[in-house]
Amino acid sequence: MNFGRYDRIIRFAGVGVINTGVYYGLYLLFGQVLHYQVAHITAFLIAMVGSYFLSCYFTFKVRPTWKKFLLFPLSNATSFTVQTLGLYLLVDIIGMNPDHAPLITMAVAIPITYVVARFVLTDRPAAAGPEVGPLAAAPQENKR
Repeated sequence: MNFGRYDRIIRFAGVGVINTGVYYGLYLLFGQVLHYQVAHITAFLIAMVGSYFLSCYFTFKVRPTWKKFLLFPLSNATSFTVQTLGLYLLVDIIGMNPDHAPLITMAVAIPITYVVARFVLTDRPAAAGPEVGPLAAAPQENKR
């Protein structure tokens, strides 16, 4: 399917849904035996590896490389910080159920992750809005 200038953003959202499901399932599973923050960190790291490959092949249509794999966590560093601090705030300060809190923190962090992931994986700065113009016409294969 081609959604025009929003195509990449829609693919990113699809990968995000998959990644969220993987993360949340692992979080709930690990949460049965680990402290909620340890479950969060472990699930986040595992889901991030899958997210890298989906982002390369499906969202940005670039070839995965070790360099990009090692830089990809930068795209999640802000997201991770927002989610980790958000979990602490929602669970320990506000008293929210730790099974529901990650859903809120992920929603806050998603836009930040897109901008940084696009920069890391495509070696291009992210535009402020939807892709328009020659960069949006066709995904460019990155040969590095």
